[in-house]
Amino acid sequence: MTLRIGVVTFPGTLDDRDALRAARLAGAEGVALWHAEASLRQVDAVILPGGFSYGDYLRVGAIARFAPVVESIIDAAGQGMPVLGICNGFQVLTESRLLPGSMVKNNHLTFICREQRLRVENNSTAWTNQFDSGQEIVIPLKNQDGQFVADQATLDRLEAEGRVVFRYRGWNPNGSRNDIAGITNQSGNVVGLMPHPEHAVEAGFGPDTAAGHRAGQDGLGFFASVIAHLAPARP
Repeated sequence: MTLRIGVVTFPGTLDDRDALRAARLAGAEGVALWHAEASLRQVDAVILPGGFSYGDYLRVGAIARFAPVVESIIDAAGQGMPVLGICNGFQVLTESRLLPGSMVKNNHLTFICREQRLRVENNSTAWTNQFDSGQEIVIPLKNQDGQFVADQATLDRLEAEGRVVFRYRGWNPNGSRNDIAGITNQSGNVVGLMPHPEHAVEAGFGPDTAAGHRAGQDGLGFFASVIAHLAPARP
């Protein structure tokens, strides 16, 4: 049976179709989820994609956090469902307290769009098990409110528990504390990151400078990982 990966659309979401396509390319069925509906439509995993939910008029992700679908995702994540938050989706995860910390404006106060090198720090999560620990990948980054911040106690806990999943390499593009590009919860089923793996899933349409084993397709590992994570539980 084909695994079903749901992708949420909020008003202002930009990258939902890209995430649905990435799920299909990895071999899963992409299922569109609407923010105002509580039903998760029997999906096996959920992606909160990038964009500007509700225009980011209050705090990034602050309004989206109260959507009916997010309430359902919080419950499902607590029962072990894999959840990936990308860019604005990462911000929604912090606002919903599925992940600690917060996102603020880039330290240079400008929007940035570039190919970004990342180092895989934790390859034991539902979304990273197909990478090697210490592997460097290159995927696109595009954000204005991408600076991850947390108090020192939270940062120390994330580091001590191995919950930093990705770290910026070469250059910290937004001032994130400890060069953190992505983190996970204690169970490893919820992952949030600022760069965009859904934009690097097909050769010729992703960064050509990828350091991984498939140039331009480093992002595909995220979706292959969740399929590998879920497959043993499915008939």
